[in-house]
Amino acid sequence: MSKIRITKQFSFETGHALYGYDGKCKNVHGHSYRLYVTVIGSPISDSSNVKYGMVIDFGDLKKIVKEDIVDVFDHATVFNKNTPHVELAKELADRDHNVLLVDYQPTSEMMVIDFADKIKKRLPDDIKLHSLRLSETASSYAEWFASDNE
Repeated sequence: MSKIRITKQFSFETGHALYGYDGKCKNVHGHSYRLYVTVIGSPISDSSNVKYGMVIDFGDLKKIVKEDIVDVFDHATVFNKNTPHVELAKELADRDHNVLLVDYQPTSEMMVIDFADKIKKRLPDDIKLHSLRLSETASSYAEWFASDNE
């Protein structure tokens, strides 16, 4: 059976700061992110299956990405937990702000790697993550492709 790629788009608002960076992004700021998730698989060929003809139900893909990424990162401020920003993060958290401490510099490049790892763990065995595109602005994005990471 043919392999088909399907893509679902997600959006979320997230703040971050890049510790040690030599430009404006060292300051706490935010983005309206767009995440495009593309998976690949064969459409279900069993006509008795309620998902007959689908690679994966878009609703099932939405549930995975929403639970592991959108609901976690939306309206959060992300800091690398290994930088002095942890002091700022603690103060924000103490003031009831949604703060995420991650093991990496929260650039689009590193976020898309993190997202790929999270999504791959949740997909059914017969569905593979093909690619991710994380747009930070209308003209800037980072991409992850499974073929580049085999």
